[in-house]
Amino acid sequence: MAARASLAAMEQAEVTPEEIDLIIVATATPDCIFPATACYVQKKIGAINAACFDLSAACSGFLYALEVAQQFISTHVYNTVLIVGAEKLSSITDWTDRNTCVLFGDGAGAAILRNRPNSHGVITTHMGSDGDFSEILSMPGGGSRCPITPENVHLRLNTVKMLGKETYKQAVTSMFNAATRVLDEAGLQYEDIGCVIPHQANLRIIEAIAQRMGLPIEKFYINLDRFGNTSAAAVAIALDEAHRSGRIQTGDYILLVVFGGGLTWGSSVIHW
Repeated sequence: MAARASLAAMEQAEVTPEEIDLIIVATATPDCIFPATACYVQKKIGAINAACFDLSAACSGFLYALEVAQQFISTHVYNTVLIVGAEKLSSITDWTDRNTCVLFGDGAGAAILRNRPNSHGVITTHMGSDGDFSEILSMPGGGSRCPITPENVHLRLNTVKMLGKETYKQAVTSMFNAATRVLDEAGLQYEDIGCVIPHQANLRIIEAIAQRMGLPIEKFYINLDRFGNTSAAAVAIALDEAHRSGRIQTGDYILLVVFGGGLTWGSSVIHW
């Protein structure tokens, strides 16, 4: 999925595999613990000159990757960076837990970032985390702290566990605060935004954020009814769809805002 999304982004950006300097894959469901999924993507797309690594920030991963790529580009370490959000959440879903299994989907989205003087692009990005709430949304087993063994396999610890009410409350507060902060840093108001691309977790969360922002829900691009929550891939897929469908026009200010396990959150303003 990550490789297919990457090839589509490269085609649209008119970038060859050899031009890519760095590949960052944001994922909570890598193909394996190591090597990085980014290395597999490199092989599949033929990006022989790229450095590669994965980034883990759950549903906030794509925006974290966006900011990391932006820093590499702004310091002139790399010129052309491929960022990918890719998740196979069906592999870590507990199908006996109806509170979570109906929420998630699999998917991938990708973007090319380049150093282009006097052009539009990322204005500013904000990232945040709060480890005090790490237990409300997590996959507790499968890592070195809690390996899966014959004695605990029946507990399904290597699947997503979520405290729904607490997650909802933290998501609304964190996403609204992150959006407000990044707009302040960009010197913009909510009414200046042409399209909001929120994390595609829950319609009630998006509606609550829209109400706090004082924006009509029509300004939000929503596709979770078709794909579910695809974690790090969600805003990447939605951004691509919004662009290809004409919801985003050249010169628009786009607001991306996300929330995920960690807890993590992030926001970004892009001048399209």
